[in-house]
Amino acid sequence: MALLAFGINHQTAPVSIRERVAFGPDSMQSALQDLTERTSVDEAAILSTCNRTEVYCGIDAANSNVVLDWLQEFHRLDSGSLEPYVYRHPDQLAVRHMLRVASGLDSLVLGEPQILGQMKDAYQQASTAGTIGKTLSKLFQHTFSVAKQIRTDTAIGHSPVSVAFAAVSLAKQIFGDLSPLTVLLIGAGETIELAARHLNESGIGRMIIANRTAERAHALASQFDGYAIALSEMPSHLAEADIIISSTASSLPILGKGSVESALKQRKHKPMFMVDIAVPRDIEPEVDELDDVYLYSVDDLQEIIQENLQSRQDAATQAEEIIDTQVEHFMGWLRSLDSISTIRDFRDHAEALRDETVMRALQRIRNGDNPEVVLEELARLLTNKLTHLPSTRMRQASFEGRRDVLDIVRELYNLGEEP
Repeated sequence: MALLAFGINHQTAPVSIRERVAFGPDSMQSALQDLTERTSVDEAAILSTCNRTEVYCGIDAANSNVVLDWLQEFHRLDSGSLEPYVYRHPDQLAVRHMLRVASGLDSLVLGEPQILGQMKDAYQQASTAGTIGKTLSKLFQHTFSVAKQIRTDTAIGHSPVSVAFAAVSLAKQIFGDLSPLTVLLIGAGETIELAARHLNESGIGRMIIANRTAERAHALASQFDGYAIALSEMPSHLAEADIIISSTASSLPILGKGSVESALKQRKHKPMFMVDIAVPRDIEPEVDELDDVYLYSVDDLQEIIQENLQSRQDAATQAEEIIDTQVEHFMGWLRSLDSISTIRDFRDHAEALRDETVMRALQRIRNGDNPEVVLEELARLLTNKLTHLPSTRMRQASFEGRRDVLDIVRELYNLGEEP
């Protein structure tokens, strides 16, 4: 089966494009089933994060437009609208790409750890949807193993340079001391939890956590002496927030220009700092038009992130060397699948000769022949049957000057070099 990694990411497409092809958790399984049922794709998994949407599938690279057409149709986009932003990695390049993604080498934040968990979620979603087969399953398991090896054997994850860390660092640059300030965190996923941890360590004065599921908000708030609210309560608390960091899976903005404008009036235009990490965006872009609001998207954090990357560069070089080796290991396994039918036929042929010879020997013993003589005859006859055709073919190959056939035989049977 031919492999293909197809998609867009933060390097090839702006957030305005990425948010249009993002898949929410609720639509993922139906999307996978639609892809495999309505196209020539054999196996498929979809990874969709704030920085990328990628389809890993079994299909020939020459047919990659099938995936492009499906992606545009599924998200109701104009034909050809995604073409300038997509990349296609076939076979060995697909394996390399997946290993690099899972290891954090292709992330906005070099070496960030969240992507591995997101990759595992993508695998689980595809498994539940029934769109994962033997090849992709093996590739995902290999990917997880390599990513773990890289985190264990290199310093790729030692410096805190996640998107959440970058957001908190930017807040500290703008405000300096965070102790008098109130932060409103919208969402309760991994990114928000990481942001809460960094804010707590940075001495934030007060923390409010708003989430669609109140239980999750309370669970997270309790870890950091925060205050949990439902999303529906957010308008009445918005004016309290000096810092707002949002990362939800909502398909539509949950914070609009009008709400922020009202909050600013209550604050007497005291500045508000906002970071929208979500894709699709949680905060309407028009909010940035308001005075006294400083709104940043995930794309705006790139410059902040670069400051803490130096210690990871050497580790990334080590990681690439590990990946080089591991790509070859997987491709070797993939190539070995080609031998399965030949090995099966070879064994079936040998076993048929064995069964025929053994049956004849047993019959002779039943007829009263000496068992010792019969066994010796069985061994001689079986040896002749197993070696007759190969010997004939080797003599013919030698006659035709096909030295490579003889070399292969010596390698197969570990005969050593010819004397």
